[in-house]
Amino acid sequence: MKLFRILSLVLLALVGGAHAENMSIATGGTGGVYYPMGGGLAAVLSKTIPGMAATAEVTGGSVDNLKLIGTGKPYIAFTMSDAAKDAQDGQGKFANAKVDVRTLLVLYPNRMHVVTVDSTGIKSMKDLKGKRVSTGSPGSATEVMAFRLMEAAGLDKDKDVKRERLGVAESVNAIKDRKIDAFFWVGGLPTAAVTDLANTPGTKIVMIDNADEVAAMNKKYGNLYFTDVIPKATYTGMTADNRNSSVSNILVVSAKMSDNEAYAIVKAVFDNMPELVRTHQEYSGVKLENQKTASTPLPFHPGALKYFAEKGVKVD
Repeated sequence: MKLFRILSLVLLALVGGAHAENMSIATGGTGGVYYPMGGGLAAVLSKTIPGMAATAEVTGGSVDNLKLIGTGKPYIAFTMSDAAKDAQDGQGKFANAKVDVRTLLVLYPNRMHVVTVDSTGIKSMKDLKGKRVSTGSPGSATEVMAFRLMEAAGLDKDKDVKRERLGVAESVNAIKDRKIDAFFWVGGLPTAAVTDLANTPGTKIVMIDNADEVAAMNKKYGNLYFTDVIPKATYTGMTADNRNSSVSNILVVSAKMSDNEAYAIVKAVFDNMPELVRTHQEYSGVKLENQKTASTPLPFHPGALKYFAEKGVKVD
């Protein structure tokens, strides 16, 4: 009888030890880049980290993702660095609701797309005045950056445009149906929904330059933004490179995540990079040499720093 009890306790311990931790990966809408990247990450983590069952979750974007981390539940989140700074500082959409987050990885630049079609006649940021414009879905960092970009361009978001709050896929459908004239979207290259619009028969996409507004945004909000280019080969119909404003994407977790778990996640990413690149090409820009404190407004998680140190990478 005593032996039976011992064996039963051992069996229970084994079963309990085999219980997988459910880790959610907060991404964005299905038409963006975060979602396929999150799906690839979930597959890698589930396959390579013992005891972890990860799933990608559709969300409103960066702001929602950071708030999900604030719930205390096990989340990994994709976010733009400007939204992450607001969360850490308790500003903007996080007023009186700070979220204690840490950077796991610096990912890739998020390019601001200001998209229209040639039939609207819109050729510059100032041409948006009086137009029907989507500034991104509620809870997205697209909305945060769109408001800042419009402000820098001398546009009042509430008075100068007829504003909609649509995700990128919904924005594309709305512009096809002539319900809006233009939309803002901050994402990686290529963004599937924008590709869909560019490839629509009878439609000629127009990408509005917005790099000139970077200096004014940085003067007010800190050095979070930088000028960048969307090459003309990115989307069908582009006649020239698009000069745009960009912001870094980062992968973040709660400051309370254990060092061992954070280390395991970062290691899994770099150990399985070819598989991740197959899920989306933006993973090809995730490199050890890009992991710098200057690229993120948040401190790196100690678990991530441990991995970088093992690889001889100095983040300062």
